[in-house]
Amino acid sequence: MNRAFVKDPDDAGRPEEVPERPQSPHPNYVTPGGLKQLEAMAEGLSAHHDRLREAGKLADPRELATVQRDLRWVEGRLQRAIRVDPAAQALDRVGFGMTVEVRDEGGRIETYRIVGEDEADAAQGKVSWVSPLAEALLHAQPGDEVIWRRPAGRMRLEVLAIWPGAATN
Repeated sequence: MNRAFVKDPDDAGRPEEVPERPQSPHPNYVTPGGLKQLEAMAEGLSAHHDRLREAGKLADPRELATVQRDLRWVEGRLQRAIRVDPAAQALDRVGFGMTVEVRDEGGRIETYRIVGEDEADAAQGKVSWVSPLAEALLHAQPGDEVIWRRPAGRMRLEVLAIWPGAATN
């Protein structure tokens, strides 16, 4: 009989294995808000882990393994976190944590904030500092034109304004 789909009783006590979440090869720059998000994620995962451990044999072993894996990942991100205060940077050039207002070739005005990888959220205009858009904008000054190398093709952007922190307008 083929045993490929038969559960081995010897596996009953073995913990579930889930693949590790890879850590980014880039420095983990974080804004003050991004650091708080990571800390909150760690607290939530730790509390979830404690609840699963208290449940003992009633807990889903795969869920426990997943929570443990995610907790290791976020703890690794926190250990490597490099907090950058946008207000402490030069205000004449685009830097990490700063908000940038740009005009594209079609005249549309957009606002982006350059943040850490874990804080990035395109729907909120938060772009990772290692993204092609951020790479184009970093170190630019108001009045500069930059080229954003996108998968859909290059786009010229004019930097209109920059300010530290989140968008205020």
